[in-house]
Amino acid sequence: MECLLLRLDAPLMSFGAVVVDQLNPIWRFPAKSMLVGLLGNALGWDHRDTDLLQGLQARLRFAARWDAEPEPLTEYQTVDLGQDFMLDTGWTTRGRREDRKGGTAATGTHQRWRDHWANGVATVAMALDGDGEPTLDALETALRAPARPLFIGRKPCLPAAPLLIGRREAVGVKAALAAEPLADVAPRRRPSRIPALWPRDEGDAAQWEERYDLRDWEQNIHRGSERYAVGYLEVGR
Repeated sequence: MECLLLRLDAPLMSFGAVVVDQLNPIWRFPAKSMLVGLLGNALGWDHRDTDLLQGLQARLRFAARWDAEPEPLTEYQTVDLGQDFMLDTGWTTRGRREDRKGGTAATGTHQRWRDHWANGVATVAMALDGDGEPTLDALETALRAPARPLFIGRKPCLPAAPLLIGRREAVGVKAALAAEPLADVAPRRRPSRIPALWPRDEGDAAQWEERYDLRDWEQNIHRGSERYAVGYLEVGR
């Protein structure tokens, strides 16, 4: 199996879990929908490309580990959505404006408590099941030269280095992840054992975790779950 290896290294990262109110929790490991959004962003897709995003989510397979142990951090936010600056230009894509899409109904003062992982380094191995578009080659090209600025979960969570490590042939994403050497994380905290998550059909684990990390991209809501293996990984040094 051909796999891509990514390194998620940023001051703050957000692996957003299901949100139902002003509390924004996170998963211990990256969510599949987050990785699909990151890849779609690199390819230049947007939220209107629902069929493409749904197809990529159905084919994506991944495993993840922590190379540097993160620390939980909760950010308190409050904003008056009625201010004129909320309609200003936000991001640019190689010279093209990316305006915010807020409407006239977006008014009032809102509060949120958003969880993040701080000072961690995660490594992800990913592959695609079946045939179709995009190909793994297309994903690799997009990660080397993204169509838009990339972020890890939320737009303030900017990576500290390019995400793509490279490509590796392995029997599965768990094996590819285990073969990739640990990141140089000094002086950050190296866990005594490497916590990891991988597809349940790629080996036994200490426990199983039902993760509600699938997205209905057309309705723009979380819907659906998958079961993953969670345990510790023996990593090549």
